[in-house]
Amino acid sequence: MRFGIFLLTARFPHQDDAAALARTVEAAVAAERSGFDDVWLAEHHFMTYGVVPSATVLAGHVLALTRRVHVGTAVSVLSNQHPVALAEQAALLSLLSGGRFRLGVGRGGPWRDLEVFGTGLSRYDGGFAESLDLLLEWLRSDRVAWEGEQFQFREVPVVPRAPVPPPVAVACTSPATEALAAERGLPMLLGMHIGAEEKAAAVARHGRPGTPHISTHLAQVADTREEAVTTLLDEMPRWLGPGLEGYVPVDDRPRPPRDALAYTRQMCDLHPVGSPDDCVESLVTTVERTGIRHLILLVEAAGSHDATLENITRLGAEVLPKVRAALTTSTPQEDPV
Repeated sequence: MRFGIFLLTARFPHQDDAAALARTVEAAVAAERSGFDDVWLAEHHFMTYGVVPSATVLAGHVLALTRRVHVGTAVSVLSNQHPVALAEQAALLSLLSGGRFRLGVGRGGPWRDLEVFGTGLSRYDGGFAESLDLLLEWLRSDRVAWEGEQFQFREVPVVPRAPVPPPVAVACTSPATEALAAERGLPMLLGMHIGAEEKAAAVARHGRPGTPHISTHLAQVADTREEAVTTLLDEMPRWLGPGLEGYVPVDDRPRPPRDALAYTRQMCDLHPVGSPDDCVESLVTTVERTGIRHLILLVEAAGSHDATLENITRLGAEVLPKVRAALTTSTPQEDPV
């Protein structure tokens, strides 16, 4: 089993960006101290939902402050940056950290960063597969030349080159992307918007047994389920609602507004929210139903610095040991990747 934390670096009410970033770094260090295996960092542009525009830059900072945990991106968006530039950063971080860096990539959305960075809708609508293939080729080769629809260049040497490439996972929100990941033998990074049964179906569609997929969850531990749910219903919409307004399409395609309170209720129903035993039961059930043995937990939802650190500490002390014990004999072991 692997357990990680997932950090959005959202700007909470009455916070500035510096405070959000400091909280994230402190949470990452606390996760290592609390027994988590990895830390995953989100990447967003032009919104308070997450104030980190480069997950790789922040990953480098966190890797320098830690010694044991792996640090990953969840995700680096391929549609608004050059895949070679991202591959170079990934190789650099892997070499500097002794192999503790993990690269999660995704297509992103049709948001206005496509306009700001000049990549355009073509990279989002049809360029993701080529971008992914070029990134993988760069990570696995000594020299690369490319001739495609989106990218063309003559052969150049790969520098720096990590002899063992960092692990790559693909954020999947559709069967088409699941198939793309399966064709390349890559694990899926499955989000919080679906539950265990839908994730199990995605694993079945992927069709490659033993692939080390990753499942993302919201996690909030308290003395009782009622207390945990009440905390999230009171606090999560306060930062989530304004943050969701940052998702602005680059063109005129409609984007229906999402009700932050209704979304919070859905998250409470789907994920480990409640007493330590409630959280243990939810996580064990997910593993048993999906076969996924790498779970990463969003720990910031209560909307404050102190609540985030307390949640990490309690999850590490009161939940993870029981989950590991319950699963040691109930499911087969897989080699972590």
